[in-house]
Amino acid sequence: MKIHEYQGKQLFRQAGVPVLDGVMAKTADDAVAAYDKLGNKIAVVKSQIHAGGRGKGTTKENPDQRGVVVCKNADEVRAAAEGLIGKTLVTIQTGEEGKEVHQVYVEAGCDIARELYLGIVVDRAAMKPVLMVSTEGGVEIETVAEETPELIFKEHFDPAVGLEGFQVRKLCKKLGITGAAAKAAAKFMPAICRFFVDFDCSMCEINPLVITGDDQVIALDAKIEFDSNALYRHPDLLPLRDETEDEPSEARASRSGLSFVKLEGNIGCLVNGAGLAMSTMDIIKYHGGQPANFLDVGGGANAEQVTEAFQILLGDPNCKGVLVNIFGGIARCTTIAAAIIEAGKTVGFEVPLVVRLEGTEVEEGRKMLAECDIDIINATDITDAAKKIVAATK
Repeated sequence: MKIHEYQGKQLFRQAGVPVLDGVMAKTADDAVAAYDKLGNKIAVVKSQIHAGGRGKGTTKENPDQRGVVVCKNADEVRAAAEGLIGKTLVTIQTGEEGKEVHQVYVEAGCDIARELYLGIVVDRAAMKPVLMVSTEGGVEIETVAEETPELIFKEHFDPAVGLEGFQVRKLCKKLGITGAAAKAAAKFMPAICRFFVDFDCSMCEINPLVITGDDQVIALDAKIEFDSNALYRHPDLLPLRDETEDEPSEARASRSGLSFVKLEGNIGCLVNGAGLAMSTMDIIKYHGGQPANFLDVGGGANAEQVTEAFQILLGDPNCKGVLVNIFGGIARCTTIAAAIIEAGKTVGFEVPLVVRLEGTEVEEGRKMLAECDIDIINATDITDAAKKIVAATK
């Protein structure tokens, strides 16, 4: 789950991670009121969307309107807010379609002496979180990794222990941070690592991380993603989700307990189990097709969830066929077959439907599908299923 910068900074502040004062605004009047409240001559108006590269992004309506604007008075704040709110911002991460800006964050300015980069992700190979820093703050980290990877410095840390002092000193030396700034970094870096672990983050990025003229270390950005599988431990985070930022079908699937990711192909996939879903997409590609989605209905899928899954799949105008690939382990094949039949009555299938069942009570499940009045193409195994759905959608 992603959240906005202003929400991330609220959490940072509570966790003891230094940030600047700021106020979220949904109208130009609110933005001006926020500027007056901050009482700082310099303020920055930042578009709030779930995408990076906002500073270099521009709106579709006005190519000269940047997604982040430094302002020196209330009139400039109003102009920036009016130029962003309700407009579509296009950045390197949004694609050409862009994202509509529903609110801006008005933040007090500061004396920036240096801009750095800081990010934390989980290193699956090392089975630990890894803190990454770079001298190249304000630049897309993907560009740095591609062109100057030697400028990215990494330290893995034990989530139970956190980032240790010697690791901070090592990173400060590589970044050229000394004196009072190094003392500030000695508090900042362990604090952000604790935040990452305590909130079950999957990614936490600060770009730029700044050192001010008076040697303070401050998070000038907050790009945070939480592990959705751990959100049950953080019910207080759920209200922070902004469904207007999500792909509508993905938000709908989430409300039904389905794991769904929309893709650009034309073959809908309905599978139980993430590994099986990945394999299904791979074999569709192998046989010349293009999957339209990743969809895991889970091991205990019921008729309501299967029906909702079909409605989501068939609601995509690009979907020209559906492949159902089910292994009946927790859920018996007869249960899945009954759910498919019920979904067929509710939804109706106007595109080719290929079904491959395997597992407990598979013969009974296949018989149920063969005897129903739904036009189903039965498949014996995953390869047979992939070949049939690719042929049926061409």
